[in-house]
Amino acid sequence: MSDPRSRRPLPHDFHPPVPELSVTSTDLTDGGALPDAHVYAKGNSSPHLSWSAGPSGTRGYAVTCYDPDAPTGSGFWHWTVFDIPADVTELPAGAGTGGFKGLPTGAVQARNDYGSKDFGGAAPPPGDGPHRYVFTVYAVDQEKLGPDADASPALVGFHLRFHAIARGQLIAEYEDTGE
Repeated sequence: MSDPRSRRPLPHDFHPPVPELSVTSTDLTDGGALPDAHVYAKGNSSPHLSWSAGPSGTRGYAVTCYDPDAPTGSGFWHWTVFDIPADVTELPAGAGTGGFKGLPTGAVQARNDYGSKDFGGAAPPPGDGPHRYVFTVYAVDQEKLGPDADASPALVGFHLRFHAIARGQLIAEYEDTGE
């Protein structure tokens, strides 16, 4: 799995091209290791994320965290939050807790693949090799994307496919060596 040419595609590799948002974090380095604070058994906290303002027509944002390398055949969704107001361009560390502390009013967290409506940290199987955790920010052309908090990440992704007008990402890796 460590050979990038054999890795699974990213969730938006087959979506129409859109302008790029600049995404930064005080917690993550693009291409770097995922810190323990964002690992399920070690901290389980969502990272700080900030992004450049979307293009004209941006009415809101969505943020997802996805592991395309999970041994499921469909990857693993760790976080899905949408209906973030258009004037918000930053989420503090820990905003993805179930208590909504740090999320702006109106933001919706859909259930993740753990079955909870919050951020669920990295938890790859021991010895499965490095997994990528893709944090993506989408600028969308609607204030309300459409789904509710009971939606699956796949349904939210379906709506993002048709309403994203810009997107950017940070990718960090984590490996459980079993030691």
